[in-house]
Amino acid sequence: MNSTDQLNHTPHVSQWYGITHSKCPRCREGKVFTGATYGFKVQKMNERCPHCDLKFEREPGYFYVAMFVSYAMNVAEMISMAVAAYVLGLPLTYENLWYYVGILLIGVFIFSPFNYRYSRMVLLYWLSPGLNYDPSKVNKQPSTVQ
Repeated sequence: MNSTDQLNHTPHVSQWYGITHSKCPRCREGKVFTGATYGFKVQKMNERCPHCDLKFEREPGYFYVAMFVSYAMNVAEMISMAVAAYVLGLPLTYENLWYYVGILLIGVFIFSPFNYRYSRMVLLYWLSPGLNYDPSKVNKQPSTVQ
């Protein structure tokens, strides 16, 4: 590798880092969402990547599929919370049914911003054919349209 290759070489951003930090699946530098997962501002998804100008909504209704991913995440979280409640000492009896329902509803409410964000990230990274990491888009600003 010569000196110009070393200057132009950019480190590979891992897929896991891109998903957990809600980065663009193509350049893994631009933010997909404005704001934090949990905060006082409403989570808003950028229409395009501010770095490489990738349009996130690939076609009309594209993110409806994220509802199915969110549903699967919700089911896994609810099973985990019910098992945790049982292991931590809440007996599984008819008298405790409403305690379980309350625990699960509170959990669903707490995890809903997380599920919203990461179901879309799973859709973008793992369930979108043809949408891959492109190292040529790293460290390059989008061209401005005139």
